[in-house]
Amino acid sequence: MFFAIVALQLVGLVAFVKQYAIATGTEVILQGAPVDPRSLMQGDYAILEYEIAVVPDRYKVFFESGDDVIVVLTKQGLLTNRGEVWGAMEYLTGDWGPRLRNEVFIRGQMQSNGRIDFGIGTYFVPEGTGRAVELAGDV
Repeated sequence: MFFAIVALQLVGLVAFVKQYAIATGTEVILQGAPVDPRSLMQGDYAILEYEIAVVPDRYKVFFESGDDVIVVLTKQGLLTNRGEVWGAMEYLTGDWGPRLRNEVFIRGQMQSNGRIDFGIGTYFVPEGTGRAVELAGDV
């Protein structure tokens, strides 16, 4: 019973920390390039590829497949009626810690194809609208 109570408290603490990070984080808009698949079990969804997922050649020598990568973001310009688009300022190793309080960053994992997976690449859409996302020039 003791271990069950301790485990329940740990689960609650982890959930609280995650929700706190979501509630106090900075919302960013990333430039994307969609690919539209369809799943019989899940319906229509779009796989989104982000421009920041492409690591510039000068940074590729620092990372291997499976490495954690921190992408420090900066505002790049205005996206019509949606706010400002954020882009990559620099790519850092996963053991890097925030240097400034106001830096915005996202953590991902280097893939074998030289791109970064952030875990936010699948976006579900209402049935029948996946084609519209695929054909969109600016996502």
